[in-house]
Amino acid sequence: MRSYTLLFSISLALALGLTPLVRRWAVRWGAVDWPDDQRRIHTRPTPRLGGVAIYVAFLLTLLLVPLPGNLVSRNLSEHWGTVGALLLASTLIFAVGVYDDFRGSSAPLKILVQVIAAAILYNCDLRISVLSSPWGGSWELPQWLSFPLTALWVVGITNAFNLIDGIDGLAAGASAFALLSLFVCSMMQGHPEVSLLSIVLIGATLGFLRYNFNPATIFLGDSGSLLLGFMAASLSLVSAQKSATLVAIAIPLVSFGLPVAEVWISLSRRLLSGAPLFKGDRRHIHHMLLQRGLTQRQAAILLYGICALFSLFGLMLLNPQRNATALIFFVLGVGAVLGVHHLGYAEFDALGRHIKQGVVRRRRALAVSVRTRCASADLRHAQNVEQLLEMLVEWCRAQNFDGISLEVKHSWQDWSSIPEPAGKFVITPDTGDIAWVWRWSGADGSLADLSASSGFWSLRVPLTDKDAEILGAITCYCNLSSHTADLAQICGVLREDLSAALVRLRQQHCPALQPSGGRLPVMQGLADRP
Repeated sequence: MRSYTLLFSISLALALGLTPLVRRWAVRWGAVDWPDDQRRIHTRPTPRLGGVAIYVAFLLTLLLVPLPGNLVSRNLSEHWGTVGALLLASTLIFAVGVYDDFRGSSAPLKILVQVIAAAILYNCDLRISVLSSPWGGSWELPQWLSFPLTALWVVGITNAFNLIDGIDGLAAGASAFALLSLFVCSMMQGHPEVSLLSIVLIGATLGFLRYNFNPATIFLGDSGSLLLGFMAASLSLVSAQKSATLVAIAIPLVSFGLPVAEVWISLSRRLLSGAPLFKGDRRHIHHMLLQRGLTQRQAAILLYGICALFSLFGLMLLNPQRNATALIFFVLGVGAVLGVHHLGYAEFDALGRHIKQGVVRRRRALAVSVRTRCASADLRHAQNVEQLLEMLVEWCRAQNFDGISLEVKHSWQDWSSIPEPAGKFVITPDTGDIAWVWRWSGADGSLADLSASSGFWSLRVPLTDKDAEILGAITCYCNLSSHTADLAQICGVLREDLSAALVRLRQQHCPALQPSGGRLPVMQGLADRP
């Protein structure tokens, strides 16, 4: 442990001394971040290339490891190949980051380089090849699936740390917590190469953080954020080689909780809003905290605490005998949902309201459908017109209608003698047609007023017998805001049942009377007639 402490101190001291030099070189070389677009929140030009100081301090410290008498070097005798592969792949990531800091590079180019780096790791047996359950059982992955999963892990974690690099000190601090959890895990599981690389990188990162914490005088740049993210992803793959992969990946997945959550939130809200998936914006977690009134320093400290909590939960997964995996993920899931809700993302609020309204509407629609089918089926068994109209009133209330009009061709019965259940009768003198008009007592205005209002819809359905002769028509009126009616039922089941009931009642009262056919005249303002 003394050797690790010494290497940490050397790396820390080198980063503290190198960062001011890199800062001056960045200004001289023009690698400066200007506050010239809507995504940036800093107000003055700030040099980038902080990753150069971290990378150089990291390499210089590693050069001291092979010196005689170093206990760490003896433990690494069988692992230099792994260390070499990690350094080669990380150098490739660092190079594309430096290029981006100077010239700017497209997202596809950076992802391509990250996939190539993942291929280097894969060829050196740093891969996800077996999925093992902590409760027993394992699954050997075929090569066509193993490499895509390995590349997805490397690319995803690498860019996750890049995404959170939005306020002073956040990405560097979150990386330090993630690497610290990897260091503790590697010490407990016996991975000296992971212990070495992680502790040296922690020292370099903390030395740089001295100048990157708010108010920052130098930024990480892509050279730093991509390097730190890639190293975190790669070192977690090394730990996965000698233990149950599912658990080994779960530990860094939880330990990297903040950047992982940022990726999922960003992708989800961009999918919901239809925005480009890889286009930057100012709606990341740290931006939302700033919108709620926190300063950059306060937001960074708060997120440091969250990172520490994630790291603690990740370390708790090291003890499988406690069987607390499900509980840990449940607590983290509930905490994540509450945190996202507290941040007030409009995309998720809209989705929640849509789901809630959809569930309520589906439940109401089901209840309405059941009541409607029952009422519609009863219409076939109505013994007289009075009973028919009472059942029709119940059907209207089940559909939440504001009004309805039933028009019947020819007066085949003296309807004026029938007690009106809830509406009024209107007879057309010229044709003898009769209309029964019902309006809910809470509806404002007549049916003519409802029909003319832009806040209501009306549906007129003709009623016919089996020979397609017109019996009449039914017209429904409903408020747009309270519509739960099943239009297919109205035009189908109700039309059929009501038509059958009218045919049967007509034959009971006047068998000789047959409809003459033709179009039923549209009656206006029925509810206003005496």
